[in-house]
Amino acid sequence: MQPPQQPGQKKPSIHWFWWVIAIALLIWNILAFLPKSAPEISLPYNQFVILVGQGKVASVNISGSVITGQFTQPQPNLLLTLTPPSTGTPQATPAPSGDYLDFQTIFPETQGDPNLIPLMEKNNVSISVAQPLNPIISILLSSVLPLLLFVIVMFWIGRRMTMGQSGLTNIGRSKAQEYNLDRPNTTFADVAGVDEAKQELQEVVDFLRFPDKYHRIGARIPRGVLLVGPPGTGKTLMARAIAGEAGVPFFSISGSEFVEMFVGVGASRVRDLFDKAKAQSPAIVFIDEIDAVGRRRGTGMGNVNDEREQTLNQLLVEMDGFDERHETIVIAATNRPDVLDPALLRPGRFDRQVTVGLPDRRGRERILQIHTKGLALGPDVNITNLARTTTGFSGADLANLCNEAALNAARVNHDLIQQTDFESAVDRVLLGEKRNLVLNEQQRTVIAYHESGHALVAWLTPNADAVNKVSIIPRGRALGVTEQMPGEDQYNYSKEYLLARLAVMLGGRVSEEIALKSITTGAESDLSEATRLARRMITRWGMGSLGPVAYATDEQQPFLGYELTQGREYSEEMAARIDGDVQKLLNERYEFAQQLITGARESLDHLVQELLHEEVVQREELEHILGPKTTPEDA
Repeated sequence: MQPPQQPGQKKPSIHWFWWVIAIALLIWNILAFLPKSAPEISLPYNQFVILVGQGKVASVNISGSVITGQFTQPQPNLLLTLTPPSTGTPQATPAPSGDYLDFQTIFPETQGDPNLIPLMEKNNVSISVAQPLNPIISILLSSVLPLLLFVIVMFWIGRRMTMGQSGLTNIGRSKAQEYNLDRPNTTFADVAGVDEAKQELQEVVDFLRFPDKYHRIGARIPRGVLLVGPPGTGKTLMARAIAGEAGVPFFSISGSEFVEMFVGVGASRVRDLFDKAKAQSPAIVFIDEIDAVGRRRGTGMGNVNDEREQTLNQLLVEMDGFDERHETIVIAATNRPDVLDPALLRPGRFDRQVTVGLPDRRGRERILQIHTKGLALGPDVNITNLARTTTGFSGADLANLCNEAALNAARVNHDLIQQTDFESAVDRVLLGEKRNLVLNEQQRTVIAYHESGHALVAWLTPNADAVNKVSIIPRGRALGVTEQMPGEDQYNYSKEYLLARLAVMLGGRVSEEIALKSITTGAESDLSEATRLARRMITRWGMGSLGPVAYATDEQQPFLGYELTQGREYSEEMAARIDGDVQKLLNERYEFAQQLITGARESLDHLVQELLHEEVVQREELEHILGPKTTPEDA
């Protein structure tokens, strides 16, 4: 018994079968109409015997009572001996003009002719005998079968034309994939690092399991739940887990699949989707990337935008038009809640917004445990330390990290995945693949001093994050890297911590200037990041001489990490003061880094020599070279 077809699985195509039939019919008809190599004549049997005796017959083929054959050479204008019924006397009658090479005659099977075979053997006639074909089969093959195949092909062509026309009527059907989760394969146990979101959604699961408990006391479950958060944090997985926990049908569709070129198609698909969900309630409708269809209305012009707005209007009607006791819940996901239409976010539609944020250290540790469950890990793999070094990683990033570690282990022929494989995977995810750059000794020295400057300032600054590794191996666009590992995840940064970050960013440039008496372009990204951070400290967080006033000039987009620059809302004089504050702050941190590096020049040179020799220096070697890490208590 074949397994049932899975949702979204394509049916095997049989178009090639009909093409074979059509080509066979074409070849059949072409062969039927091709001219013969020479004309064929029908001989009376007695004339055939005479020609055999004259040695004019080269070969014969006997099939039942039919004898076909060839003359030794083309016979022009044969004289056929015929017996007309009127006279009963044999007469010589000329055949139609032509050079005849092939002939056919009927063997008198009822009478028999025992002399024919010896006569043909005597005149060296080649004899072959074929099994006669059943007359009925012969008629079927020659007449009925071509006609039947022609009818089948015409029927298939008509069916295809009908399906093409019906496709225009089916364009308004929903493209949502339906998953029947009577046997759930995704539950809350598969989702880690978002405990707060799971607690928020547990009530939705409880309602879908026991709706009568809520209806009995008159409670109304939220009709819509909006999952917001950065990409890769598991919003789609969370929706699947809700359906798996509740054991209800799950309809999944992307917001972009509603909108088409034709006006009205999106609204029709919305109606069809909700009709299917209501027919199988309790059910869950999941709309991924709802911002593709739910953007604020009135923000554009043109037919495409009109179609999107009509689709949004129909979505608003369907969500607000549920029966009070209807057991269908809409879950949507987006990383741009700021662009959604206010009518979509009001109570009665999306009653709740659940933030699915980046996981903390404990969450990352649980996510790594889930993704490494099926991997062959070596005894030296430390999941806890790995979680500490992956600050800012989303669930998708951690899944990719585990896969990259496994690929790296297979690439270097490790039997088990080792800690070094995970470290290589972290570098690849953050910085990119290793680059096979051929650097001379001078270039390697510049890179070593630059990275050593970052590491030394971070090691000696009390509030800076500890350095986990320093490397001068080129990766991606970076010629070297200083990897810091925070002790704990931070959600609120102190001024002292930000000042320490500024000093670390500028440490590479300072190290080049002090040790090499020159500066290079390698500090470009460091200067850009330091300037951006200093400007935020002055304009956003009131950490400069301007006092507790915010002069933000950019609008930060939630969850995406980029900014939209808008016009300034302050005078030119204030802009000059801001620029002066930023410059003063950067100069102060630059001088601070200069003092640290100048006072520890011997340790800097020692670290550079170790980098040039080993290319990578781990935290244990840093403690041996630089001593214990300076902490705020030591300051």
